[in-house]
Amino acid sequence: QVKRLCVVFMLKHVFASLPQMERGVAKVIGGDPKGNNFVYTNGKCVIIRNIQNPAIADIYTEHAHTVTVAKYSPSGFYIASGDVSGKIRIWDTTQKEHILKYEYTPLSGKVKDIAWTEDSKRMAVVGDGREKFGSVFLWDTGSSVGDLSGHSKLINSVDIKQTRPYRLVTGSDDTCGSFFKGPPFKFEFTLHDHNQFVNCVRFSPDGNRFVTAGADGQLFLHDGKEGTLISTLGGEKAHKGGIYAVSWSPDSSQLISASGDKTVKLWDVGAGTAVTTFNLGTEVTDQQLGCLWQNDHLLTISLSGYINYLDKNNPNRPIRTIKGHSKSIQCVTVHKKDGRPYIYSGTSHYWDAETGENDCFTGKGHSNQVSQMVIGQASELVTCSMDDTLRYTNLNKTEYSASDVVKMDFQPKSVSAASGGLSVAVCIGQVCLYIIAISSYTNCFQDGDIRLYSIQGNTLKDEGQTIKATGAVTAMAYSNDGAYLAVIDDKKVATAFTVADSYSVKNEFYGHHAKPVTLAWSPDNEHFATGGMDMMVFIWTISDPDKRVKLSDTHRLHHVTGLAWVDEHTLVTTSHDASIKQWTITY
Repeated sequence: QVKRLCVVFMLKHVFASLPQMERGVAKVIGGDPKGNNFVYTNGKCVIIRNIQNPAIADIYTEHAHTVTVAKYSPSGFYIASGDVSGKIRIWDTTQKEHILKYEYTPLSGKVKDIAWTEDSKRMAVVGDGREKFGSVFLWDTGSSVGDLSGHSKLINSVDIKQTRPYRLVTGSDDTCGSFFKGPPFKFEFTLHDHNQFVNCVRFSPDGNRFVTAGADGQLFLHDGKEGTLISTLGGEKAHKGGIYAVSWSPDSSQLISASGDKTVKLWDVGAGTAVTTFNLGTEVTDQQLGCLWQNDHLLTISLSGYINYLDKNNPNRPIRTIKGHSKSIQCVTVHKKDGRPYIYSGTSHYWDAETGENDCFTGKGHSNQVSQMVIGQASELVTCSMDDTLRYTNLNKTEYSASDVVKMDFQPKSVSAASGGLSVAVCIGQVCLYIIAISSYTNCFQDGDIRLYSIQGNTLKDEGQTIKATGAVTAMAYSNDGAYLAVIDDKKVATAFTVADSYSVKNEFYGHHAKPVTLAWSPDNEHFATGGMDMMVFIWTISDPDKRVKLSDTHRLHHVTGLAWVDEHTLVTTSHDASIKQWTITY
């Protein structure tokens, strides 16, 4: 019988991932009809964020495949999300559990866009497929209410007029749009305005007009009821680059368009001219691939994944830019700056642990995935990367320096730092000591052997002592007071060794169902946490292996990749889902 600590744990903060972007591919960002939230996708996750305070976030993780689009129903009670397999899940937004209401597979390929009728009873789904590229059906039965024919290639975008009589419009890679009347929705005619891919189609909220946007940089305005062409916006070219998304103002008098030319334009629809041009940068990653007009908020998504809040009064500088991770996070650490705890994660991001406010280091950093990061002497972040370098970054400046880089002959897998300006890197094939920014140091091998080294001057000396783990070691760390060495291995065992007693085994801990890959000691030196490929985190009590705290599904359907403690009651977890979570642990 396993004894458990009398403990309460709860999720304190979610620092959500950014949208996962692809060059030349539009990103749909959905808006809550009540005006409180916006929604987008990353990997297998759907992320809901508060538009006033984006640090408030929720993550839906029930798709088995990569999710491509999510849209609120006009009632606001449900979200429909579609993935690359063609599956649509319709789920509740009012409850924390996000209970699944219905599930359908209307397409055999990637879902690209979703639209609802204003009564939340019918929905259209478009994308790729073998037999068809779109489907329109009743949300509660899946019964067809029309035929979205008329295209020869995948459909990128769909929208439904939010006033009666209902109309539906689509845009496709075949350079055409299609106009439908219904329900049941029937093909009326083809729109031949564009000469390249049609990336986005959107009706105005009042239903009087709709606009089509294409990779040819053109915007065409049509009558919402009959589909006839009214005018072009911006003349022959609305943007110098392809247009990926458009979004209307609530009063239907204006719209914004997001383009690969790295600008967003605000259009006076009646005059057909751009009132404001927002310049979002000069780099390739500043291309604009998505946008949303939500009440007074104008949001756009850059190729970098950054979410920009535009300022009508200052088009060259967003009011705010939401930064973060869009890809898997492999490592995390915590450091206090001016008395406040900050979380450092992945390649170059840091977060205020209390507010969720975050930013990136400036300057040119690692060019590949960061494998490990630790805090060195004098507020220095020591990182090793698959780009075969070690970097030393002053946390007071949060700026990468070209001079504080060590180029290595072998790829570093892990790094450790201690007082005295020492850091030790373990590489594929060698162990390296650097006098830069451990009376003893440990190194592990795939056979489960852990070897002890002492540091003498500028050299590492093998002490000739070997500690045996139960399997190939995946991670290890000394307790903060140096009294214990915790080791995890591929046999799913965590072992604590007593340093003062010649590294004798203090206790062994069992509980993981799959390989653990990361561990971190609590500041109290009485507990350490382990996480791994079973999506679980365990918190172990050093003196009693039967006393444990189990956090299941910390990052549902995703491996736990990193752990760090803010304090003895706050644990940080990271994962392949590109999000960071903080957990409150009360013993």
